[in-house]
Amino acid sequence: MELLLEFFKGHPILLALIFVWEAFWKLIAMWKSARKNQIVWFLCIALIHIIGILPIIYLLTNDKKEEG
Repeated sequence: MELLLEFFKGHPILLALIFVWEAFWKLIAMWKSARKNQIVWFLCIALIHIIGILPIIYLLTNDKKEEG
């Protein structure tokens, strides 16, 4: 994890590009699902990314103590 943080500290433009790429596709998907009145898809896309469900699932399923 620290290696990844150090990498992005040295490459902030790459981090910004990844953020823009993610935001672009997320907004397109949310817009299309809203236009098609697909409420479930819209909420799933919004909630998974906005409230951090994926990181929470990861932390809950990988709650082993680190050996160090």
